[in-house]
Amino acid sequence: MEKIKIVHDQKGNTLTIWLGNPNEEYICEETTDELILMKDKNGKVIGIEVLHYSNSQPNSSLIVETVLTAA
Repeated sequence: MEKIKIVHDQKGNTLTIWLGNPNEEYICEETTDELILMKDKNGKVIGIEVLHYSNSQPNSSLIVETVLTAA
């Protein structure tokens, strides 16, 4: 499993979630839900950016829950 990197840009009000290597970004596609999908040259989604993101509790920590499912 690749590492997941989460970046919160407080000035730009965005939350970026990298599922793959950011250096492999080839093209971006904006959806109708104010999300941007970053894709590699094969069209695989390697990142998601949430526009207009605002943390309702700025002093709280980010909580990440990992859920594993049976194959």
